[in-house]
Amino acid sequence: MNKIIDAKGQNCPIPVIMAKKEIDAGGQSFIVEVDNTTAVRNLEKLASTRGFASSVEETDGVYRVAFTKDEEACCAAVQEEKGSKWVVFVGHETLGTGSDELGANLMKMYFYTIAQEQDLPSAILFMNGGVKLPVFNDQIVEHLRDMQSRGTEILVCGTCLNFFEIADKLQVGTVSNMFDITQRMLYADKVIAL
Repeated sequence: MNKIIDAKGQNCPIPVIMAKKEIDAGGQSFIVEVDNTTAVRNLEKLASTRGFASSVEETDGVYRVAFTKDEEACCAAVQEEKGSKWVVFVGHETLGTGSDELGANLMKMYFYTIAQEQDLPSAILFMNGGVKLPVFNDQIVEHLRDMQSRGTEILVCGTCLNFFEIADKLQVGTVSNMFDITQRMLYADKVIAL
């Protein structure tokens, strides 16, 4: 019988962290029960990045996300984590302090400049006020789309988008969570924070 982890009533990233603890403890097959679709999506992402197959069943608003070790996917996930990579963390709408107008222009120039490089970041992570850039700044959105098409992962904090009430306006990237963003920083060789 599979172990059942009760994460109902818990907001992300708590269900993901509970599942990660089970994986880290050597769990090969278990079920996480949650009561929201955001947690389901985040648990499915965790499964795929940690070498687990996942399936979801829903009954009366309770989702049962089953994790089963998948050796083939596990090997691919380990190889992906080991590559040399760097990430950019964006927590503000502007670059630097002193003048918001100057900082906004510097931020546009920064994204233009890195989009011209061959060695792109493996991920660009947006949180807090930084989430406004892939929503409102068309020039930066264009550079992000270019980098995304060339393999850069664009992760945007869903809690932050909801806080600013702009989740429905996101132009580029994937709505993400604290766990995924933290994992990208943890496994990066280098993190550049703006």
